[in-house]
Amino acid sequence: MNRPFTFINSAMSADGKISTWQRKQVRISGSIDFDRMDELRATSDAVMVGIGTVLADDPSLTVKSAQRKAERKAKGLEENPIRVIIDSQARTPIDADIFKKGEGQRIIVITSSAPSETVEALRTKARIMISGESKVDLPDAMEQLYRLGIRRLMIEGGATLNWAMLSSGLVDEIYTFVGNIIIGGQTAPTLVDGQGFIGHSTLPLELISVGKVEDGVLLKWKVLNLRK
Repeated sequence: MNRPFTFINSAMSADGKISTWQRKQVRISGSIDFDRMDELRATSDAVMVGIGTVLADDPSLTVKSAQRKAERKAKGLEENPIRVIIDSQARTPIDADIFKKGEGQRIIVITSSAPSETVEALRTKARIMISGESKVDLPDAMEQLYRLGIRRLMIEGGATLNWAMLSSGLVDEIYTFVGNIIIGGQTAPTLVDGQGFIGHSTLPLELISVGKVEDGVLLKWKVLNLRK
């Protein structure tokens, strides 16, 4: 299949949590890591999140640096990469920050069973892409995004989307900043949640690099044995 080069970028605590059990954001990294994330956004064709992240965090997913926005404009691009939400039942709020802040295209990926009224409301704000019947067919969605010209895709979470993409063999690399805090909580989301792999079917990674950043560590991994 044809699909974008896809990478996950995330910050997690020393105990592997990406937010509290209340799904509240916690500042895990500092200004240097935020700048690194901004560079990744600015050099990507699209940025993707799941509906859970939109409902919990209401992110804008915009490029923050004025210089990077200007560099994108100089290349004939919009200031921000295409912002993509995986949203099976079209639950994205019509007043979400992703619609309010920054120029650029927005794509909501829904299923054929999503309520028509909410779909039509979202159609006034974003391009609607249909994939799957009750759950988004991620391999098909990735092919559709590729056909739109998206070649480099950044995934910014959350844990459910990370699992769905990894278990479908759709991720090439993972970048994780591990911060110097403990969050704890049995139900707090980790980097990857979902059903989990069973028995010996775990997903192996190859370490690309490791380095100290501020008071944390940045790990870069290559995902092995991808499904073709």
